[in-house]
Amino acid sequence: MAEIGQDLAQAKRLLESGELVAIPTETVYGLAANGLNAQAAAKIFEAKDRPSFDPLICHTDTMDKVERFTQNIPAQAYALAEAFWPGPMTLLLERQSNVPELTVSGLPRVGVRIPNHPQTLKLLASLEFPLAAPSANPFGYISPTTAQHVDDQLGEKLSYIIDGGHSEVGIESTIIGFENNMPTIYRLGGLSVEQIEDVIGSVQVKAHSSSNPSAPGMLKSHYSPSCPVILGEKLEEMMKAYAGKKVGILGFDYGLEDVAAEDQFILSVKGDLKEAATRLFTGLRYLDSRKLDLIITTQVPDTGLGRGINDRLRRSAAKG
Repeated sequence: MAEIGQDLAQAKRLLESGELVAIPTETVYGLAANGLNAQAAAKIFEAKDRPSFDPLICHTDTMDKVERFTQNIPAQAYALAEAFWPGPMTLLLERQSNVPELTVSGLPRVGVRIPNHPQTLKLLASLEFPLAAPSANPFGYISPTTAQHVDDQLGEKLSYIIDGGHSEVGIESTIIGFENNMPTIYRLGGLSVEQIEDVIGSVQVKAHSSSNPSAPGMLKSHYSPSCPVILGEKLEEMMKAYAGKKVGILGFDYGLEDVAAEDQFILSVKGDLKEAATRLFTGLRYLDSRKLDLIITTQVPDTGLGRGINDRLRRSAAKG
């Protein structure tokens, strides 16, 4: 398994030599490599078993560095960067030629983010290149929110994991690009639509693609445990429909009395969407460990962070 620690100098040496390092961010943990080095980026695809048509997001620490590998940045993108970076927002920007085709899956744009995590920002500040860093999990599986999650899933495929504690946001970044000057959300996430519109006005949402996505994180089936997930309207009615099966419950603010407590995971007894987002992937991972026939769940209130949570629930259930 991988070494887990907080030695940023060691992480820097590994990354500069083209190796993989898992990094903490406020959203989830990322599997990082030099985003401007095609051979290093290839190791990410190989370790995750990620299809080459699904592009990677590059992480750095300043807007000056963003400008070294992107071009023709819209004024609205600068306004969003000023408002929300460091933070859970990815901007889809026109790339320069120094970004390898593999990193962006041959697309003309690259996803860019400045994450809000002190250790990772310090590491990024020490590097001359951005880090391509999708979530540090096997492709399609539940995203990791602790260093141990990364080690459990990919520990044999990398040498070092930076332990930065539990991810505070718990779901991936919101991805925003521009189509014919119209701001477009390609992935709902840790930054709400309302927050974005407060800065730049109306946006359109275009969040799913079954194949050949135009941005990272757009595939319809994703974030899935090995156990089937069923998304329905009411937990009580779903339990009746699956009588006789060993069912786990992923509840927003309540569970069911006739289901064993150890087979239930409540996202927030207070009904707090921020807490629910932080606990979502932990809950899916826990229930997946229970050897269940299936997991049942319902949508959370579809406002603010709830839209990002519901997006993850729909995609985790897409093959259920």
